[in-house]
Amino acid sequence: MTEIVLGVGASHSTLMNTHWDKVVHTDRASAFRDALGTARDRIASLDPDVVVIVGSNHFRGFWLDLIPSFTVGVGEVIAAGESGTPKGPQKTDPVFAQTLATHLVESGSEVAISARLQIDHGQSHAIQYLLDGVDVPVVPLVVNVFAQPLPTVARCVELGEKLAGVPGDKRVVVIASGGLSHQLPWPSDWTDPSGEDEAFLVEAWLNGRGEWERYDKRRREIIVAAQPTIFSSFDEAFLDDLDKGSLRGYASMTSADLEAVAGNGGQELRTWLVMAAALGFAPGQRLAYAPMPEWLTGMGVAVIDPAEVRR
Repeated sequence: MTEIVLGVGASHSTLMNTHWDKVVHTDRASAFRDALGTARDRIASLDPDVVVIVGSNHFRGFWLDLIPSFTVGVGEVIAAGESGTPKGPQKTDPVFAQTLATHLVESGSEVAISARLQIDHGQSHAIQYLLDGVDVPVVPLVVNVFAQPLPTVARCVELGEKLAGVPGDKRVVVIASGGLSHQLPWPSDWTDPSGEDEAFLVEAWLNGRGEWERYDKRRREIIVAAQPTIFSSFDEAFLDDLDKGSLRGYASMTSADLEAVAGNGGQELRTWLVMAAALGFAPGQRLAYAPMPEWLTGMGVAVIDPAEVRR
């Protein structure tokens, strides 16, 4: 049976790449970056055979013409390279990826597959910082967290639990990329945008396939101009529950519940719950929490190490 040797949760923000010189809270930013380095060293020390990256899509790989709830990259994986993130083909393990997808489907969690998957910073931010210098293939598992209707949180937990039973003898690290709380200037309902900016974003989401860069300048301007909305109390409570192994309780939350307490960007916490479920909701360890208004996001890093739980 495949062994999951480590789970990692880490927030992402391309503003970390492009707006470091605008950071006011430099101590917080440095603490978050250093925690990414600590997590990266933990991954490297375990010498895994493959890393499953559970992340979101920011409308550079999926579009409103087709967005599955869950998609596994089973062949080529190509990073978009936006905002200083890695670009181009990534190292993959198609045999394991196909085994994973088959196992999930046969276990009752229907996932889509892509033999040529374009990822964005929902996965490539993790590759950039958590796998820096680590020569290991990646398997992306993309969760739809932005285009309603979203997969239920309970379904995401169920999917994560099934990651633990993949046939084979691989040593696997599961990375969750996304969150914590933040509010993006995106339409709450893509079928009913409000104002010119939201209408532009919906147009980009619908027509961006193959030419997302044509929309990227204005899209970037809209995001950078947003007012930061961070729910630090929720973030702290979520990380405390991760430390205690109590994240299973979030499975009963609805999309509306999550948005109310963590903003629309908090929907990305589905990825953390997939990862935690794959580790059996074992107690974890927070490495850092940094509310970063300059990056619009509550930035957290945590690990769940089954070896420490056994000890």
